This record gives sequence, structure tokens and C-alpha cells, in this order.
Amino acid sequence: MFARGRPTLPIKEGGGRYARIVRPFFLDRCAGSKVPGAAPRKLSDHSRTVPAVGQAVRETFHQETLDALFDDARERSLFATTFVVVDLETTGGAPDGGGITEIGAVKVRGGEEIGEFATLVNPGERIPPYITVLTGITEAMLSPAPRIDSVLPAFLEFAHDAVLVAHNAPYDTGFLKAACAAHGYAWPKPLVLDTAALARRVLTRDEVPNHKLATLARWLKGARQPCHRALEDARATVDVLHALIGRLGSHRVHTLGETLEFVKAVTPTQRKKRHLADGLPNTPGVYVFRDGRDRPLYVGTSSAIATRVRSYFTAAEKRARISREMLAAAERVEAIECAHSLEAEVRELRLIAVHKPPYNRRSKFPERAVWLKLTAEAYPRLSVVRQLTEDGGAYLGPFASRRGAEQAAAGLYDALPLRQCTLRLSTRRTTPACALAELGRCPAPCEHRISPEEYTARAAAPFRAATAGNPGEVVHRLLDRMRTLSHDRRYEEAATVRGRLVAFLRAAVRMQRLSSLTTLGEVVAARPDAAGGWELAVIRHGRLAAAGTSPPRVHPRPTLDALLATAETVRPGPGPVPCASPEETERVLAWLERPDTRLVQVDAGWASPAAGAGRWRELLTTAEAATGAAITHLGI
Repeated sequence: MFARGRPTLPIKEGGGRYARIVRPFFLDRCAGSKVPGAAPRKLSDHSRTVPAVGQAVRETFHQETLDALFDDARERSLFATTFVVVDLETTGGAPDGGGITEIGAVKVRGGEEIGEFATLVNPGERIPPYITVLTGITEAMLSPAPRIDSVLPAFLEFAHDAVLVAHNAPYDTGFLKAACAAHGYAWPKPLVLDTAALARRVLTRDEVPNHKLATLARWLKGARQPCHRALEDARATVDVLHALIGRLGSHRVHTLGETLEFVKAVTPTQRKKRHLADGLPNTPGVYVFRDGRDRPLYVGTSSAIATRVRSYFTAAEKRARISREMLAAAERVEAIECAHSLEAEVRELRLIAVHKPPYNRRSKFPERAVWLKLTAEAYPRLSVVRQLTEDGGAYLGPFASRRGAEQAAAGLYDALPLRQCTLRLSTRRTTPACALAELGRCPAPCEHRISPEEYTARAAAPFRAATAGNPGEVVHRLLDRMRTLSHDRRYEEAATVRGRLVAFLRAAVRMQRLSSLTTLGEVVAARPDAAGGWELAVIRHGRLAAAGTSPPRVHPRPTLDALLATAETVRPGPGPVPCASPEETERVLAWLERPDTRLVQVDAGWASPAAGAGRWRELLTTAEAATGAAITHLGI
């Protein structure tokens, strides 16, 4: 690298157990000024003196601590964080991989400057006259300077593992990213702090008229003022950064992560209630926000409770009801540690169902699920019910709403000759027929035009087969009706039938999938965890009865035996999901179906019907996505 045609010192830093700090020599402070090369100057105890030009370079080393090597950068205090404050001078164009004329950077840690980087850059294009007037950088100065592809490796090494700081950072980082992309260098994705954005959060309009670098440097009484040269502007930005950090303590901001979140738009309530996340475990589990009367306001789950709860007090939380209303009412956060993610998900569902927290929207009312029931009588009929009983009836569901159940029922009426009246019919005396019988849409069992045996064979048996086994007869009849309507160009009616097919098929696929697990008395499964141990689960009739973990390098059988001995006793009940909510059983199924989950023991064969509803899943996906005229192309 060159400045005014004279070489600067090379940048070498970082790597292995030791980090080498070398301060390059900058020859050109501001436009028209020169720095004599005789008097060396020492920046701090952590840096070496800068020799005069031509003097031998003596390298110094320091050994990083284990904390510095392995800790989370966001958790570091601002005092322990290394910042590289950078400023660019450009030709004024868009960031397209070129246009940079000068790079200046200052490395600081603990309030002390420990290194500087500066070089002119030949942009390979003409410099607009107004840029020369503004910065004092001429084409003659840039002609012997290195190109950006030669400068980038040294700068990236200088800024390695540091937090980039810039005033209006998107501008500077945009040029650096574009240059890396244009010349084949990987952008290291450093954490970036924008002093302009930080000033907007710390300083009010009553304090400063604007947030320009020159204004802030003057108002904050910085020792150095910007002059549109990269290194001097970077030095002025260092003074501004330190002054702004000095004001963060009153906002309870002490770490880098807190600073980055503070810069973003967070509500006063979020800042005020940030302490609620203190002391929480960073393990899998459930967290409960509670108000002053200890009532649950919101229940959530996470694989890392502390990290997730902290996010509620950052700009990452976009829900206004949560960031304003719920947090304003919250007084404490209860953490319930769980063995693994499955137990956390199940506990969350159960807590939400029991307490119905006002700020949870999903899974609050599992009891509102409805079923389509084929009654147990001589001439069965369809009925929408909420409770499952052992009375010989056949069920289809669950449905999230009564409307969904009625839509599926309408599809069944299109495919099967089921009666639609609600009367309980007698096999001994007749009842006057309704209009549907006159229209030929009902076999009129009320007038005994069809025997109970024939009615069962034509209407009831296909329904039972569709719910427990093969729904093909219902599906084919609905598809035939759609073809007929489409051929007659009655597309809206065909779309209505398609919606009924989707409602029926979705419920059939879901129910048979649930039933395959809930019919099993006990399933014991394990899956490896990230630490090298095992996540263990005992499932009985689709309900999670016990959960635990086995530590690494220890045989899981003793832990498994203890879980089996202490697992919840679950007795079978009526219906496809007799012992747990459908959503809980689906969470268990999702965990069991992961590729790395292993079945330890199963008390019976776990299987689904070979010709069951699952084989129509592709048709269901196509029908759900079909619209308008596309209903004629359902892969039939």
C-alpha cells in the first residue's frame, strides 16, 4: 500500500494463539498537511511505538485469554470489546465494487487506541472535481496508490474479529461489501455499530441540531474534528463513539449486544422491563410471563430460555401487543426447565390450554375442536359433535371449526347417499319424506324405500372405510363430479366441490396419521442430542408420559428404566385422540418422524393402512393449491 507514492508499514495481526499488533504509519493526515517521519509516538501500553520511516519494525505479542477466545461477542462488556472505527472517501458513486479513494481505520479497546490503518486507493476512474474540492484528494495522489483488490486483504486482517464502527455505517460497509464481492473476497459479516444511529437514540433534538459527524464532534467537545479525510474522520468518530458510550450507562446498557439492540427502535417499556430476563437458565424449556397478581400473560417455549426471553426486549420483537401491552403488565418471568425440546413443546401446549393466557393466540381452546360423527342407529346420519363417546359411532376429524366439518359433510353428501335429516328413524314406522327425496338426492330411508342393510352397504360402510382405511370411493366420486361440472363449464360449482374434497381429505389424512400412534399402548424412542447424549421419550396412546436425557458416554438404559418406572399412567379412551389434544399428538409424531429418532421399543406394530388416506396426500396438496380453471388438472 502507498500514500503519496511512499510505502506504509504492512498490517499483520491475529492468527493462532497469539495476536500481533502492528500500527501502520499514516503519511497524510488532511488535505495539504504533512506528517514528519521523525518523532515516534506511543499510543498505549497495548501498542508499540511507531518508528520513523525506514526504522526497523519491532513486533510485540500478547496472548489471548480463554474467555476472549470462546465467549460470545455480544455478551462482552463495552470496555472489553475491540472496535475498528472506519471511514472511507469515495468518488461519490454507488457501491459497485470500486469508487473507494481512501480507507482510514482506528482500532480501539477499553478507551485506548491500539492501532491505525490508512491508505489511499486508486479507484481506476476519474475523480469528480467536487470530490477533489471537498477532500483535497487529487488524481495525481491516487495514481501510484494500490488498487482496492490489493488493499482489501490487509484491511480485513486488521479488522478481523473486531466490531466495525462507522458514522452512517451502511454507506461505508456497502462499499466494502461490494468491493469484497467484486474481487472474490468473503465478507466476514462482522457486527456493525453505527454512531449516527446511536447518537439518534442517545441525544435528542433539544441537545444537538443534527447528527452529522462534524456537529457531534463539536458538540461533544472531541479533541479531533473531521476534515473529509479518512483517517482524521475515523479519529473524530472514535471521540464521538467514546462520548456516546459514556452516556449508555444511564440507559442500563453495558454490553455490546445491549448496545446493538439499543440502537434499534425499542419501546420505553422494553428498556424498562429488560431486567425480567436476568437470571433465567439458558436451557430448553417453557417461560411464562406473569403479572402482579401472578396470572399467566403469555406462555412460550424455546431451546434456550434466557436468549429467547431477552429477545422480547429488543427490536426483534415486532408485535405491538407484546412489546407494549404485555410487557407493561408483566412483573416476572417464570422458567420451567425441560429435558428437551419435545417436552418443552408439550408443556407449552398444556399450560396454554389450562391457563388460556390473554396474549397467546394459538392452541388456547383445544376443547373447541369438532368431529363429524356417523351415528350408531339403523339409518346412520352425520352429526357435528365436540365429545367422543364409545357408542359404536364412526368419527372423522378433528376440525378446527364447525364450518370445516360442515364443508366435509357436504362433500360426503355429494359422494354418498347419506340422509341429511336430523330425525331418529324407526325401522317399524315411516316418516314423511323431505324435498331431497323428491329431488333424488336421498334414498328416503324415512319411507323405508331402502332397507337398513342396503343403506349400510351404500352409505354407512363407505364412510367407515374412508375414516379407518381406504377413502378411495369417496374421493373418486367427488373427482367424477368435478369432471362433469368442469366439462359443462360450471367452474364455480366445481370449485365448491373441490373445497369439499379438500376438507374431507385433509381430515382423513390427519386422523389416520393420529390414529396410527394413539392405538399404541407404549412407544419408547430416543434421538441423539448435540452434546453426545440421548433425548428420551415415553409415549402412551399418543400422549407424552415421560421425558428425560441420558448424558454422554453413559449407557441410556438405566435412565430409560427410571423413566418407564415413573412415567404417567395413560388409559385408552374413545376416538382417534383419546388421551391428548390433537396438537400434542402431532408434536410427538413430528419428533418421532425425524430422521435421527430411533424406536427403542413398541408394544405393537406401528403402521398405517397401505391403501389409506395417506396415499392421496399428493392429490390433497394439488387440490389445495388449485384455483379457478386449474381444478381440471388435479393429477386425475
